[in-house]
Amino acid sequence: QVQLVESGGGLVQAGGSLRLSCVGSGRTFSSDAMGWFRQAPGKEREFVARITRTGISTYYSDSVRGRFTISRGNAKNTVYLQMNSLKPEDTAVYYCAVDLTGWGASVASRDYEYWGQGTQVTVSS
Repeated sequence: QVQLVESGGGLVQAGGSLRLSCVGSGRTFSSDAMGWFRQAPGKEREFVARITRTGISTYYSDSVRGRFTISRGNAKNTVYLQMNSLKPEDTAVYYCAVDLTGWGASVASRDYEYWGQGTQVTVSS
């Protein structure tokens, strides 16, 4: 059974930083791309960042580019999201996701087969 478990969320003041982690189990993720999405109250889930199976290529939404960094652990079953210069509009539940297609720049949630339960990030002004 594939599981993705996120951690690292919390409450932070605007301008602060958080580092989210996602650990996968139940399969080998070395051939998969991994990504982060977020969903704010009353809004649709939106793409945040993606990293391909090799870790060489990364993609970001316009709203986080330059502030967030996605990376993978050496074991390839872990993905991180370093979030700097946080803004109140970054407040959301953040989800880790796995795309069995390990390459490309897919930002559509329908392309990701496995999802974590989410971790809350709240940025106060």
